[in-house]
Amino acid sequence: MLLVFIAAGLAVFVSGTRLTRLADTLADRTGLGEAIAGALLLGATTSLSGTIVSITSALEGQASLAFSNSIGGIAAQTAFLALADLTYRRANLEHAGAELVNVFQAVVLFGLLMLPLLAVTLPEFTLWSVHPVSLAIPVVYVLSLVASRTIRAEPMWRPVPTADTREDRPEEESGSTGERSTAALFASFAGLMAVMGVAGWAIASSASVLVDRFALSASLVGALATATVTSMPELVTTLVAVRRGALQLAIGGIIGGNTFDTLFLTAADVSYRDGSLYHAVGRADLFWVVIAALMTAVLLAGLILRERTGPIRIGTESAAMLAIYASAVAVQIFVTGGI
Repeated sequence: MLLVFIAAGLAVFVSGTRLTRLADTLADRTGLGEAIAGALLLGATTSLSGTIVSITSALEGQASLAFSNSIGGIAAQTAFLALADLTYRRANLEHAGAELVNVFQAVVLFGLLMLPLLAVTLPEFTLWSVHPVSLAIPVVYVLSLVASRTIRAEPMWRPVPTADTREDRPEEESGSTGERSTAALFASFAGLMAVMGVAGWAIASSASVLVDRFALSASLVGALATATVTSMPELVTTLVAVRRGALQLAIGGIIGGNTFDTLFLTAADVSYRDGSLYHAVGRADLFWVVIAALMTAVLLAGLILRERTGPIRIGTESAAMLAIYASAVAVQIFVTGGI
Protein backbone atom coordinates (compact mmCIF):
# COMPACT_ATOMS: atom_id res chain seq x y z
CA MET A 1 0.00 0.00 0.00
CA LEU A 2 2.91 2.32 0.63
CA LEU A 3 4.01 1.82 -2.99
CA VAL A 4 0.46 2.65 -4.18
CA PHE A 5 0.55 5.80 -2.07
CA ILE A 6 3.89 6.85 -3.59
CA ALA A 7 2.85 5.98 -7.16
CA ALA A 8 -0.41 7.91 -6.84
CA GLY A 9 1.48 10.87 -5.41
CA LEU A 10 3.85 10.75 -8.40
CA ALA A 11 0.87 10.76 -10.78
CA VAL A 12 -0.50 13.84 -9.05
CA PHE A 13 2.92 15.50 -9.29
CA VAL A 14 3.38 14.80 -13.02
CA SER A 15 -0.15 15.87 -13.92
CA GLY A 16 0.25 19.10 -11.98
CA THR A 17 3.36 20.11 -13.95
CA ARG A 18 1.33 20.36 -17.18
CA LEU A 19 -1.42 22.59 -15.86
CA THR A 20 0.29 25.96 -15.50
CA ARG A 21 0.93 26.68 -19.18
CA LEU A 22 -2.64 25.68 -20.04
CA ALA A 23 -4.07 27.87 -17.26
CA ASP A 24 -1.93 30.84 -18.28
CA THR A 25 -3.04 30.55 -21.91
CA LEU A 26 -6.71 30.10 -20.99
CA ALA A 27 -6.51 33.13 -18.67
CA ASP A 28 -5.56 35.26 -21.67
CA ARG A 29 -7.98 33.68 -24.17
CA THR A 30 -11.02 33.82 -21.90
CA GLY A 31 -10.25 37.24 -20.44
CA LEU A 32 -10.49 35.91 -16.89
CA GLY A 33 -7.08 37.24 -15.92
CA GLU A 34 -4.40 35.34 -14.05
CA ALA A 35 -5.77 35.87 -10.55
CA ILE A 36 -9.25 34.52 -11.35
CA ALA A 37 -7.85 31.76 -13.59
CA GLY A 38 -5.54 30.77 -10.76
CA ALA A 39 -8.43 30.69 -8.31
CA LEU A 40 -10.87 28.89 -10.60
CA LEU A 41 -8.89 26.76 -13.06
CA LEU A 42 -5.70 25.94 -11.17
CA GLY A 43 -7.36 26.03 -7.78
CA ALA A 44 -10.12 23.60 -8.66
CA THR A 45 -8.08 21.29 -10.89
CA THR A 46 -5.06 20.86 -8.64
CA SER A 47 -7.38 20.29 -5.68
CA LEU A 48 -9.35 17.49 -7.33
CA SER A 49 -7.20 14.69 -5.94
CA GLY A 50 -7.59 16.14 -2.45
CA THR A 51 -11.37 16.28 -2.92
CA ILE A 52 -11.43 12.57 -3.77
CA VAL A 53 -9.33 11.82 -0.68
CA SER A 54 -11.75 13.64 1.63
CA ILE A 55 -14.87 12.10 0.04
CA THR A 56 -13.46 8.57 0.06
CA SER A 57 -12.26 8.91 3.65
CA ALA A 58 -15.66 10.23 4.78
CA LEU A 59 -17.51 7.39 3.05
CA GLU A 60 -15.29 4.95 4.96
CA GLY A 61 -16.18 6.69 8.25
CA GLN A 62 -12.73 8.30 8.61
CA ALA A 63 -14.01 11.71 9.73
CA SER A 64 -10.69 12.93 11.11
CA LEU A 65 -8.78 11.93 7.98
CA ALA A 66 -11.34 13.62 5.71
CA PHE A 67 -11.36 16.84 7.73
CA SER A 68 -7.62 17.16 8.36
CA ASN A 69 -6.82 16.41 4.70
CA SER A 70 -8.79 19.50 3.68
CA ILE A 71 -7.52 21.91 6.31
CA GLY A 72 -3.99 20.52 6.37
CA GLY A 73 -3.77 21.05 2.62
CA ILE A 74 -4.61 24.75 3.06
CA ALA A 75 -1.76 25.20 5.53
CA ALA A 76 0.70 23.27 3.35
CA GLN A 77 -0.20 25.19 0.20
CA THR A 78 0.19 28.53 1.96
CA ALA A 79 3.67 27.44 2.99
CA PHE A 80 4.34 26.54 -0.67
CA LEU A 81 3.71 30.18 -1.60
CA ALA A 82 6.48 31.17 0.80
CA LEU A 83 8.78 28.65 -0.90
CA ALA A 84 7.90 30.21 -4.26
CA ASP A 85 8.94 33.58 -2.84
CA LEU A 86 12.40 32.10 -2.31
CA THR A 87 12.70 31.42 -6.06
CA TYR A 88 11.72 34.95 -7.16
CA ARG A 89 14.82 37.06 -6.67
CA ARG A 90 13.75 40.48 -7.98
CA ALA A 91 11.49 41.44 -5.10
CA ASN A 92 9.05 40.07 -2.54
CA LEU A 93 6.53 37.97 -4.47
CA GLU A 94 3.53 39.58 -2.75
CA HIS A 95 4.85 43.00 -3.78
CA ALA A 96 5.60 42.17 -7.40
CA GLY A 97 2.40 40.18 -7.94
CA ALA A 98 0.01 42.77 -6.51
CA GLU A 99 -3.57 42.03 -7.53
CA LEU A 100 -6.76 43.17 -5.77
CA VAL A 101 -8.62 39.94 -6.59
CA ASN A 102 -6.06 37.93 -4.61
CA VAL A 103 -6.47 40.24 -1.61
CA PHE A 104 -10.24 39.78 -1.77
CA GLN A 105 -9.96 35.99 -2.10
CA ALA A 106 -7.67 35.88 0.94
CA VAL A 107 -10.34 37.73 2.96
CA VAL A 108 -12.97 35.23 1.75
CA LEU A 109 -10.69 32.32 2.66
CA PHE A 110 -10.26 33.61 6.20
CA GLY A 111 -14.03 33.86 6.56
CA LEU A 112 -14.55 30.35 5.18
CA LEU A 113 -12.06 28.98 7.71
CA MET A 114 -14.15 30.46 10.50
CA LEU A 115 -17.23 28.50 9.43
CA PRO A 116 -15.96 25.07 10.62
CA LEU A 117 -15.13 26.61 13.99
CA LEU A 118 -18.62 28.09 14.08
CA ALA A 119 -20.09 24.65 13.37
CA VAL A 120 -18.21 23.14 16.30
CA THR A 121 -19.61 25.76 18.69
CA LEU A 122 -23.18 25.11 17.54
CA PRO A 123 -25.34 22.12 18.55
CA GLU A 124 -25.02 18.97 16.46
CA PHE A 125 -27.98 19.77 14.23
CA THR A 126 -28.11 18.28 10.73
CA LEU A 127 -30.37 18.17 7.69
CA TRP A 128 -30.20 14.68 6.18
CA SER A 129 -26.96 14.17 8.16
CA VAL A 130 -25.45 17.40 6.75
CA HIS A 131 -24.63 20.35 8.99
CA PRO A 132 -26.06 23.73 7.79
CA VAL A 133 -22.54 25.20 7.71
CA SER A 134 -21.65 22.72 4.95
CA LEU A 135 -24.49 24.17 2.87
CA ALA A 136 -23.25 27.72 3.45
CA ILE A 137 -19.66 27.07 2.33
CA PRO A 138 -20.37 26.51 -1.43
CA VAL A 139 -22.75 29.49 -1.47
CA VAL A 140 -20.04 31.78 -0.09
CA TYR A 141 -17.52 30.30 -2.55
CA VAL A 142 -19.69 30.92 -5.63
CA LEU A 143 -20.58 34.45 -4.52
CA SER A 144 -16.89 35.20 -4.01
CA LEU A 145 -16.13 34.17 -7.61
CA VAL A 146 -18.87 36.46 -8.91
CA ALA A 147 -17.56 39.30 -6.77
CA SER A 148 -13.99 38.62 -7.96
CA ARG A 149 -15.04 39.02 -11.58
CA THR A 150 -16.66 42.36 -10.68
CA ILE A 151 -13.53 43.50 -8.84
CA ARG A 152 -11.38 42.70 -11.88
CA ALA A 153 -13.76 44.47 -14.28
CA GLU A 154 -14.46 47.52 -12.13
CA PRO A 155 -11.90 47.77 -9.29
CA MET A 156 -12.56 50.36 -6.59
CA TRP A 157 -8.98 50.10 -5.31
CA ARG A 158 -5.73 49.67 -7.23
CA PRO A 159 -2.24 48.65 -6.04
CA VAL A 160 0.41 51.33 -6.45
CA PRO A 161 2.65 50.34 -9.39
CA THR A 162 6.40 50.28 -8.75
CA ALA A 163 9.45 49.32 -10.77
CA ASP A 164 9.15 45.78 -9.35
CA THR A 165 5.44 45.34 -10.02
CA ARG A 166 4.60 42.82 -12.73
CA GLU A 167 1.33 43.62 -14.56
CA ASP A 168 -1.06 40.93 -15.78
CA ARG A 169 -1.01 41.35 -19.56
CA PRO A 170 -1.85 38.79 -22.27
CA GLU A 171 1.28 37.20 -23.69
CA GLU A 172 1.97 35.98 -27.22
CA GLU A 173 1.35 32.24 -27.46
CA SER A 174 4.08 29.98 -28.78
CA GLY A 175 4.72 26.30 -29.41
CA SER A 176 2.06 23.63 -29.64
CA THR A 177 -0.20 25.43 -27.16
CA GLY A 178 -0.62 28.38 -29.50
CA GLU A 179 -1.67 26.09 -32.33
CA ARG A 180 -4.47 24.40 -30.38
CA SER A 181 -8.02 25.63 -30.06
CA THR A 182 -9.48 26.79 -26.76
CA ALA A 183 -11.76 23.74 -26.76
CA ALA A 184 -8.73 21.46 -27.15
CA LEU A 185 -7.01 23.15 -24.22
CA PHE A 186 -10.08 22.65 -22.04
CA ALA A 187 -10.17 19.00 -23.15
CA SER A 188 -6.57 18.58 -22.00
CA PHE A 189 -7.56 20.11 -18.70
CA ALA A 190 -10.38 17.59 -18.34
CA GLY A 191 -8.01 14.71 -19.04
CA LEU A 192 -5.56 15.86 -16.40
CA MET A 193 -8.42 16.27 -13.93
CA ALA A 194 -9.43 12.64 -14.54
CA VAL A 195 -5.89 11.42 -13.87
CA MET A 196 -5.69 13.43 -10.66
CA GLY A 197 -9.10 12.16 -9.54
CA VAL A 198 -8.05 8.52 -9.89
CA ALA A 199 -4.78 9.28 -8.12
CA GLY A 200 -6.70 10.94 -5.29
CA TRP A 201 -8.86 7.84 -4.83
CA ALA A 202 -5.73 5.66 -4.67
CA ILE A 203 -4.13 7.97 -2.11
CA ALA A 204 -7.23 7.89 0.09
CA SER A 205 -7.53 4.11 -0.06
CA SER A 206 -3.87 3.53 0.76
CA ALA A 207 -3.90 6.19 3.50
CA SER A 208 -6.80 4.48 5.29
CA VAL A 209 -4.87 1.19 5.25
CA LEU A 210 -1.75 2.91 6.59
CA VAL A 211 -3.76 4.45 9.44
CA ASP A 212 -5.16 1.06 10.46
CA ARG A 213 -2.09 -1.09 9.81
CA PHE A 214 0.49 1.10 11.54
CA ALA A 215 -1.84 2.57 14.20
CA LEU A 216 -1.09 6.12 13.02
CA SER A 217 -3.10 9.15 14.03
CA ALA A 218 -5.69 9.90 11.34
CA SER A 219 -5.20 13.61 12.00
CA LEU A 220 -1.43 13.23 11.53
CA VAL A 221 -1.81 11.26 8.28
CA GLY A 222 -4.45 13.63 6.93
CA ALA A 223 -2.73 16.91 7.79
CA LEU A 224 0.83 15.91 6.95
CA ALA A 225 0.74 12.94 4.56
CA THR A 226 -2.31 12.96 2.28
CA ALA A 227 -2.65 16.75 2.44
CA THR A 228 0.98 17.30 1.47
CA VAL A 229 0.98 14.70 -1.31
CA THR A 230 -2.26 15.92 -2.89
CA SER A 231 -1.00 19.51 -2.56
CA MET A 232 2.13 18.83 -4.62
CA PRO A 233 0.45 20.06 -7.85
CA GLU A 234 0.01 23.47 -6.20
CA LEU A 235 3.72 23.58 -5.40
CA VAL A 236 4.69 22.59 -8.93
CA THR A 237 2.26 24.94 -10.67
CA THR A 238 3.22 27.81 -8.38
CA LEU A 239 6.95 27.39 -9.02
CA VAL A 240 6.38 27.06 -12.77
CA ALA A 241 4.12 30.13 -12.80
CA VAL A 242 6.76 32.19 -10.97
CA ARG A 243 9.41 31.02 -13.43
CA ARG A 244 7.15 32.07 -16.33
CA GLY A 245 6.65 35.47 -14.69
CA ALA A 246 2.92 34.82 -14.16
CA LEU A 247 3.04 36.07 -10.58
CA GLN A 248 -0.68 36.80 -10.20
CA LEU A 249 -1.40 33.28 -11.46
CA ALA A 250 1.00 31.82 -8.89
CA ILE A 251 -0.52 33.69 -5.96
CA GLY A 252 -4.08 33.23 -7.23
CA GLY A 253 -3.51 29.50 -7.72
CA ILE A 254 -2.56 29.06 -4.07
CA ILE A 255 -5.23 31.31 -2.57
CA GLY A 256 -7.87 30.01 -4.99
CA GLY A 257 -6.84 26.43 -4.33
CA ASN A 258 -7.12 27.05 -0.59
CA THR A 259 -10.56 28.58 -1.02
CA PHE A 260 -11.64 25.62 -3.15
CA ASP A 261 -10.29 23.24 -0.52
CA THR A 262 -12.92 24.44 1.94
CA LEU A 263 -15.45 22.77 -0.38
CA PHE A 264 -13.81 19.48 0.68
CA LEU A 265 -15.58 19.94 4.00
CA THR A 266 -18.98 20.17 2.33
CA ALA A 267 -18.27 17.11 0.18
CA ALA A 268 -16.93 15.19 3.16
CA ASP A 269 -19.86 16.13 5.40
CA VAL A 270 -22.33 14.99 2.73
CA SER A 271 -20.40 11.72 2.37
CA TYR A 272 -20.13 11.15 6.13
CA ARG A 273 -23.34 9.37 7.09
CA ASP A 274 -22.91 9.22 10.87
CA GLY A 275 -23.97 12.79 11.61
CA SER A 276 -22.12 16.09 11.56
CA LEU A 277 -18.54 15.79 10.34
CA TYR A 278 -17.53 18.79 12.48
CA HIS A 279 -18.66 17.11 15.69
CA ALA A 280 -16.85 13.87 14.83
CA VAL A 281 -13.36 15.39 14.63
CA GLY A 282 -10.92 15.98 17.48
CA ARG A 283 -8.94 18.89 18.86
CA ALA A 284 -5.91 17.93 16.77
CA ASP A 285 -7.99 18.49 13.62
CA LEU A 286 -9.32 21.86 14.80
CA PHE A 287 -5.73 22.84 15.58
CA TRP A 288 -5.07 22.94 11.82
CA VAL A 289 -8.04 25.23 11.25
CA VAL A 290 -6.43 27.77 13.57
CA ILE A 291 -3.03 27.33 11.90
CA ALA A 292 -4.50 27.74 8.39
CA ALA A 293 -6.40 30.88 9.49
CA LEU A 294 -3.29 32.32 11.14
CA MET A 295 -1.16 31.71 8.02
CA THR A 296 -3.89 33.24 5.85
CA ALA A 297 -3.97 36.33 8.07
CA VAL A 298 -0.19 36.70 7.72
CA LEU A 299 -0.44 36.28 3.93
CA LEU A 300 -3.24 38.85 3.75
CA ALA A 301 -1.16 41.31 5.75
CA GLY A 302 1.72 40.74 3.33
CA LEU A 303 -0.51 41.31 0.30
CA ILE A 304 -1.68 44.63 1.77
CA LEU A 305 1.68 45.82 3.15
CA ARG A 306 3.55 44.87 -0.05
CA GLU A 307 7.01 44.90 1.47
CA ARG A 308 9.45 45.22 -1.43
CA THR A 309 12.31 43.22 0.10
CA GLY A 310 12.49 41.35 3.37
CA PRO A 311 15.40 41.18 5.82
CA ILE A 312 16.45 37.69 4.62
CA ARG A 313 15.82 38.12 0.86
CA ILE A 314 12.23 36.92 1.14
CA GLY A 315 9.20 38.75 2.42
CA THR A 316 8.77 38.96 6.16
CA GLU A 317 5.33 37.38 5.75
CA SER A 318 6.87 34.44 3.87
CA ALA A 319 9.39 33.85 6.63
CA ALA A 320 6.59 34.07 9.21
CA MET A 321 4.39 31.58 7.30
CA LEU A 322 7.22 29.06 7.06
CA ALA A 323 7.95 29.46 10.77
CA ILE A 324 4.28 28.98 11.68
CA TYR A 325 3.93 25.89 9.51
CA ALA A 326 7.17 24.30 10.75
CA SER A 327 6.14 24.94 14.35
CA ALA A 328 2.68 23.48 13.70
CA VAL A 329 4.17 20.31 12.21
CA ALA A 330 6.42 19.91 15.27
CA VAL A 331 3.47 20.40 17.61
CA GLN A 332 1.34 17.94 15.62
CA ILE A 333 4.00 15.23 15.75
CA PHE A 334 5.33 15.62 19.26
CA VAL A 335 2.42 17.13 21.22
CA THR A 336 -1.13 16.83 19.81
CA GLY A 337 -0.93 14.09 17.19
CA GLY A 338 1.67 11.57 18.10
CA ILE A 339 2.63 8.57 16.03
